[in-house]
Amino acid sequence: MRCSYHGGMTFQAILFDCDGVLVDSEPITNGVLRDMLQEQGWRMTLAQCMDFFVGKAVKDERTTIEAHTGRPLTEAWLQAFRERRNAALDRHLTVIPGAHDGVVAAFAHAGGRIACASGADRFKVELQLQKVGLMAHFEGRIFSGHEMSRSKPAPDVYLAAAAHLAVPAERCLVIEDTATGARAGLSAGATVWGYCPHGDGRAFADLPVARVFRHMQDLPGLLQALEHST
Repeated sequence: MRCSYHGGMTFQAILFDCDGVLVDSEPITNGVLRDMLQEQGWRMTLAQCMDFFVGKAVKDERTTIEAHTGRPLTEAWLQAFRERRNAALDRHLTVIPGAHDGVVAAFAHAGGRIACASGADRFKVELQLQKVGLMAHFEGRIFSGHEMSRSKPAPDVYLAAAAHLAVPAERCLVIEDTATGARAGLSAGATVWGYCPHGDGRAFADLPVARVFRHMQDLPGLLQALEHST
């Protein structure tokens, strides 16, 4: 399901994904994942790892991982992955260019009603926002798919964020960079804008996203244009 609450109207809340939208974390996380899966016997390139895992929770791909490695995906392995991932993020993470200005513009547009709704675990999300200086904008309004009954592409994390902000989901704008995340936002009933910095938006081709944009530094102007068209 999708709504038509866009074009000539301002949004009452703006909900951001985290990885790939606010922080450039995917190559780092998937680099660690690729290395650890290779140690278990599943060999692939970084590009192949990202193609398969971006937008998904590692724990939700248990069946596929076990089929390729021939080993059970244990909680101890997942914990070791998170520890190595977090250490790499702490060393190498950078912000998406333009994200600071985009978040500030969203905060102003929605009267402070913004949130970060990620499919990742809370520790990772908070570590990343703190690392790149965005925590102050989202503190108290961070939602993790790991804490929901269902992760993306289910809408639960976006519905939880909208409910916390006391805004109907159909009055929310979701900013996503993956088809999985876009489906979650659309299923919640929100308007979705697809952020696609490295491609032509083909990832969203079969989805009714309202807009695709390539540069996060364009977000302030896009929101301003909405305000001027009302």
